[in-house]
Amino acid sequence: MADQELTWRGTVARWDRGLFDAVARRHWPGADRVLPRLGRAANHGVLWGGAAVAITVLGSPRARTAALRGIGSLALASATINTVGKWSVRRPRPVLDGVPLTRQPAVPPRTTSFPSGHSASAFAFAAGVALESPVWGAVLVPVAASVAFSRVYTGVHYPSDVVVGSALGVAAALAVRGLAREAKRARAVPGDERPAAGVPALPDGQGLTVVVNTASGTAGTAGLDVLRERLPKAEVVECAGEELEAELAAAADRAEVLGVCGGDGTVNAAATAALRAGVPLALFPGGTLNHFALDLGLGGTEDTCRAIAEGQAVRVSVGRITPTDGSGDGATRYFLNNFSIGAYPELLRHRLRWAPRIGGGPAAVLAAWRVLRAERPVRLTLAGRPRSVWLLFAGNGTYHGTGPTPRRRDGVGEGLLDLRLVHGGGRPGPRLMAAAFTGPLSRSPFHVATRRRGLRVEDVPPGTPLAYDGEYAKAPASLVLAALPDALAVYRPR
Repeated sequence: MADQELTWRGTVARWDRGLFDAVARRHWPGADRVLPRLGRAANHGVLWGGAAVAITVLGSPRARTAALRGIGSLALASATINTVGKWSVRRPRPVLDGVPLTRQPAVPPRTTSFPSGHSASAFAFAAGVALESPVWGAVLVPVAASVAFSRVYTGVHYPSDVVVGSALGVAAALAVRGLAREAKRARAVPGDERPAAGVPALPDGQGLTVVVNTASGTAGTAGLDVLRERLPKAEVVECAGEELEAELAAAADRAEVLGVCGGDGTVNAAATAALRAGVPLALFPGGTLNHFALDLGLGGTEDTCRAIAEGQAVRVSVGRITPTDGSGDGATRYFLNNFSIGAYPELLRHRLRWAPRIGGGPAAVLAAWRVLRAERPVRLTLAGRPRSVWLLFAGNGTYHGTGPTPRRRDGVGEGLLDLRLVHGGGRPGPRLMAAAFTGPLSRSPFHVATRRRGLRVEDVPPGTPLAYDGEYAKAPASLVLAALPDALAVYRPR
């Protein structure tokens, strides 16, 4: 057995050295200039940090999540390699005979050779991004492969060091994705919403119509195959864009239960249709963030299918926006997450205007620069008192966390509005930052927080935008915000 192991090690060592020497003898035009520089750029993760910043600035919300996953994967791979990998094998670096001096590093590495840390970091970042955003992954994987190859080309590592390091990087990315999924499931903890009586149980899905927004962030991977398997008689309608609201309204009118697959904006439209038709809602999370589904305690498609089959649902509260003067389009709107007037809707307005021309990422950066540089506080009347505000935020239920726009709730059945107000005056950037650091204080020089059943908002300047669940509209001159307790039945397993 020992002889076989020695033979195997000798074969790997000969293969390693032979391939290393072959690369050393080979000259590719331009490689002597490009590959050493690329390897140096990847020192200490600088190259990948820069790539993460670029993706964050230029990419969509899903791309930004991908960049964060990439950095997390790189951190895990680097920590594993440097604490366990390097010191468990202690393989000497290759002898540089035959490697041209122009390729060799000016300062030879001092750590052991096996496995390649650069290769692990490169493939950890690229795979972490690719698992969340295949488009960006297609851009990064060739760069990662070039960095890994540069380690052999410059004589720093044997080929097996690079192969194992790359494999460990991919393993780190898979581990981070698994941890992220577990964390997402852990956040989806059911609250104390009141059980909904009388909702139909649909063991095979007969009577359920599910409208899928194919343009939503993760609708394509939301587990609809599970839906079709568990509830084979359910009707599934795929659509996007302007036809979405009409399809939701039609489905709510003909179905016993309205189902929806999409992000928070799509879920808002479905909830509006369900409220108007008086039918319960079945939610299949298919967006990038899925705030409402997570705060409700839904972990995914399997949970919703089980609840529909067994007839288990809860009553949730809904926020309502009612115009009181006939201005604007006069439509009553609802929100499941939050409503706002001020800096955030202005940012959303600018981003939506510029995104078709320059792309979502650059539009978001340009919109933030415009808002923080040029916007003025909104002067309006709140509950009969004149106010100047940078931001008015109303959450459907109490949010936790610091700042004027916190993002987590323990449940969605409270029936109260979580009101946050950032006072006007000064510049918007410092004010909003100061409000974020003051936390959920009842009163401060920057920030007011309270909870109420409703709020009257009057004297809104013409053209002022409002945002609700990430959607954008023009605000009427006066409106009433109200919390509607137990307004909507939503399927969720007990």
